[in-house]
Amino acid sequence: MKPRIFVSLLAMLFFLSCNNDKEILNKLNDYNLSMESTGYHFGDQLKLPEEVVRDAQQVTISFGDRETDQLTVDPKFFVLGDNAVTFIIRKKNGEELTQDATINVFAKTPEVDIAYEVVAEYPHDPTNFVQGFQLEGNTIYESEGQFGQSRILKYSLGSTTPLAEAAQASDVFSEGCTIVGDKIYQLTWRNKKGFIYDKGSFNLIKEFPYPNVMGEGWGLTYDGKTLIASDGTKNLYFLDVDDPSKMIRYISVAGNKEAYDQLNELEYHEGFVYANVWQRPIILKINPSTGEVVGTFDFTEIATRHTTDTDSVLNGIAFKGEHMLVTGKNWPKIYEVKIK
Repeated sequence: MKPRIFVSLLAMLFFLSCNNDKEILNKLNDYNLSMESTGYHFGDQLKLPEEVVRDAQQVTISFGDRETDQLTVDPKFFVLGDNAVTFIIRKKNGEELTQDATINVFAKTPEVDIAYEVVAEYPHDPTNFVQGFQLEGNTIYESEGQFGQSRILKYSLGSTTPLAEAAQASDVFSEGCTIVGDKIYQLTWRNKKGFIYDKGSFNLIKEFPYPNVMGEGWGLTYDGKTLIASDGTKNLYFLDVDDPSKMIRYISVAGNKEAYDQLNELEYHEGFVYANVWQRPIILKINPSTGEVVGTFDFTEIATRHTTDTDSVLNGIAFKGEHMLVTGKNWPKIYEVKIK
């Protein structure tokens, strides 16, 4: 064979190979994009196009430090919500193709729209920029945000006069709070630390740094064993109550068709976590074992009465027996609702 013909054949083979690789990656990309809005559920199989698997010796999914060749949505690898992965296609001729993708995983069961009715209203100080909100007995414990105005205070339900309060430094933006026995735990937004106060005197007992996995502090609650914190993402972090710098585990939160991020103020009640979604007039009821949203409360009608800007949003969840208390940033009222 003449050298020129040989070179031409090599060039043609290379061209065909490149076109074939491009077709494989295009088909994989089209498939991934088509599945992003539909999503998967745990246990589902990834049914890749024939063009992708036909010449493949192996197809694996990489999660950065982990990799699996089982094309199944396995909770050992995937979490609810968006999963950033890389497909690795090892061809029979030894070539390797890679493509980044997002795999969304949703809850199998659709969340229920939970009905309620307002049964009582109470006054609330409209200057309070509510970040954390909890009721114990007839006493509201509230954490207020904003630089230069952050504090923690308590007052009787039905009154707006503080019974006690403790101010934070001007560089602190306070966030969620929760009660654990005779202590109050409080988060800060971007200071990467929290405070522990004596519940009676409001004296500061100590500070604690966040686990590295938490970028910011948003909401906080207590399930009787562990602290549960949010950081404005789709994740909830379970922290050691004796050492809140230690994360025990985390979950990601999603409903049947939507992954919920910007999880904010939290409350734990009878086996479920209730969470505000920042700047949305809804409260989620979350299974803390799986992260699945089992129900949603739509507080649009109440929120529109008081939401006059991007700050004055629904943000405050507490329980008074079986009834829920809700309020918002700079709202003049607290609402007691009966869950139907």
